[in-house]
Amino acid sequence: MKSIITRLAAAALLGIAASTAIAVPALAEDVKITVLGVGDIYAFDGGKVRGGFARLNAAAKAEKAANPNTLYVHDGDMISPSLLSGLDYGANTIELTNVVPFDLAVPGNHEFDFGPEVFMQRVGESKYPWAAINIAGPDGKPVAGLGFETVMKEFSGVKVALVPIGEDETPVLATTKDWQFTPGVATGLDAAQKAREAGADIVIAVTHTDHDADYALQASHKFDLIVSGHDHDYRTGYDGITAYVETSTEANFLTAVDLNVTVTPAEGDKKRTVTWTPTFRFIDTATVTADADTQAVVDKLKAKLGTELDVEIGTSAGALDSRRATVRGEESTWGDLIADAMVAQSGADVALTNGGGIRGDKEYPAGTVLTRKDVFTELPFGNKTVVVELSGADLLAALENGFSQVEAGAGRFPQVSGLTVEADATKAPGARVVTVTVGGKPLDPAATYKVATNDYMLGGGDGYTAFGKGKVLIDASAAHLMASDVIDYITAKKTLDVKVDGRITLKK
Repeated sequence: MKSIITRLAAAALLGIAASTAIAVPALAEDVKITVLGVGDIYAFDGGKVRGGFARLNAAAKAEKAANPNTLYVHDGDMISPSLLSGLDYGANTIELTNVVPFDLAVPGNHEFDFGPEVFMQRVGESKYPWAAINIAGPDGKPVAGLGFETVMKEFSGVKVALVPIGEDETPVLATTKDWQFTPGVATGLDAAQKAREAGADIVIAVTHTDHDADYALQASHKFDLIVSGHDHDYRTGYDGITAYVETSTEANFLTAVDLNVTVTPAEGDKKRTVTWTPTFRFIDTATVTADADTQAVVDKLKAKLGTELDVEIGTSAGALDSRRATVRGEESTWGDLIADAMVAQSGADVALTNGGGIRGDKEYPAGTVLTRKDVFTELPFGNKTVVVELSGADLLAALENGFSQVEAGAGRFPQVSGLTVEADATKAPGARVVTVTVGGKPLDPAATYKVATNDYMLGGGDGYTAFGKGKVLIDASAAHLMASDVIDYITAKKTLDVKVDGRITLKK
């Protein structure tokens, strides 16, 4: 009797234990996914204190070592512009990033500065994939070698969709020939929706777009994180639904974003859920020790470059200014020097070049001994000096375009030679030019002028469509490299005495 009671009691206890086990809820799982993005990095050797590929690669290696669930992405612009890219068309940037390959790279507008053929050559040299969902070939179909779809990754059962979006203004900003670019925001939103439907738990936009597009993507709340380049700012933000990172420039400052993900399995009538919170980690690369493997490549490139560019060509009696705000907003001494060289070397009546093509972003004190390296630093795009015959009306239209976005610091701001222009930025774009004189005489809309410009602008770059209406006298196939024209001009002068002389007067 006692054993029967014992067995019944044991069975009851087992029943209780079994029912208790069934009642235990499924345990949630925590997964940390780190996202490190970089964009707008050009100079192979970086700055003296921070930035550059060697420090960037060291930071990327450290993140990957600390968390195997790391996504390392490039959000556009490295092939150009830089001192060395003026000589090797950006091959150095691929060699440097191949040391620590990206999980995904999105082309920025500067990837097309040397045309789509050169870009695709760089893609072929890369040990990592390039993609953009809104870029297609002339026939609207994907370009072989360039991804055209969302990229799906998986970490401990968490599916992460990377939506790569290029800058849809690239045809205006660079040389894309007949490639097609669809609107980035609309294309991106559609891709994000499809990624969710395909089972993505986390959707990340890796994008080379301006702030307005970034904020439109964020406001849609179709993305969990946006990693963006193009504007050269350092920004982070989180509205409680979508996190946002703008990745600065030259890898001076980086943000590692930790997505702290909690996955709760399905149970009963409850579906599986995925929730997350972001942690933003600021990385000042001044605190990062350069990666030895990358530094070896940098040192090799320095030695190669030094023998070609460290050649003195002349002396500046006065100060020279190529700061970004100056060349994009007022007459500058470097702008005058470059435009004067274009006139002298081409025999044109006037020259007009875009301030955004002058990239040194520095001041040179009086007495500076200039080298070839200085000129290639200022003119890194490899542009050529072309000559077009324009009516006065079309020259005026070109100048109107140049002043149309001055308040935004746009690169289309004109640096000129052979003419004087007075403009009023308080007036509406398209009606800002007040007076123009050429050779000391008022601009004649019906007259014809020989205008030197660069091949990028001749093709309509930076909105200079007016140049397309003229008769081309010297095209890119017969033109000199702009940098070479400037080097030859300085070499002939030996001593420069460049001063801002009132060729541009701008009311703001």
